[in-house]
Amino acid sequence: MAQNNFDRRRINGPEESFPPVFEGEDDIPDTLSGKPRAGRNPGDIRPIFLKAGLISQANGSAYIETARTKIACAVYGPRQSKTTVYSENGRLNVEVKFTPFSCTRRRAPIRDAEDRSVAAQIQQALLPAVRLDLLPKSTIDIFVTIIENDGIEGCIASGSVAASAALADAGIEMLGLVMSCAASTLGKEIWLDPTEKEAQAASGSLILAGMPALDTITSVWQSGRMTPAQAIQCMEVCQERFVDIHSIVAQALLDNAQVT
Repeated sequence: MAQNNFDRRRINGPEESFPPVFEGEDDIPDTLSGKPRAGRNPGDIRPIFLKAGLISQANGSAYIETARTKIACAVYGPRQSKTTVYSENGRLNVEVKFTPFSCTRRRAPIRDAEDRSVAAQIQQALLPAVRLDLLPKSTIDIFVTIIENDGIEGCIASGSVAASAALADAGIEMLGLVMSCAASTLGKEIWLDPTEKEAQAASGSLILAGMPALDTITSVWQSGRMTPAQAIQCMEVCQERFVDIHSIVAQALLDNAQVT
């Protein structure tokens, strides 16, 4: 005999179901209790995997992965601007898009204020490095796709590094590679490269971008509560990590050049 509550129009799930268990959900210590950071030291950053030249249709591309933060970047151009107004300097366009499955709660497949905010921060970090004065009436389009998100701070920092590597892979002339790193203040300690939960528990966060080859800062973004002394200390520890990140990016670009 057929079941009364059986719906033939839909696929019925099993009678018993269990919620998924994600690893590392409880690995963040209570910052108010004074416990040390779990998994790494306060001055350590997450391991970085970077691969250049993955998107064959683009002029330049890069993929970066830092633990749960995964970002793909594609660069198209330089190409002639569609505007009729002549401009002596080129234009750099950055568009950021979160995949619907990138966050804990599913995102709508439309651009919102958060996408534009991340794009503006990445554009600000890259503008001083790109030689737009050599590209009159031209545009360079950068498309950043965030596949997995583990905090806005990590997305901005990793997105800036991936975009810089993609620009270099496209052969666009730059003054130097742009590196970026984030830091958060938790109590009296400064934690580099914070995750989403660590950034939420912090009193303030800072993202620094710069060109280590020229010892130049291109962008500083700070949120939350932070004293001037803490902000300067965060910038100093972030700048110390630029050399390590720069070596990873340079090696990835060199490996891609040898393969091609």
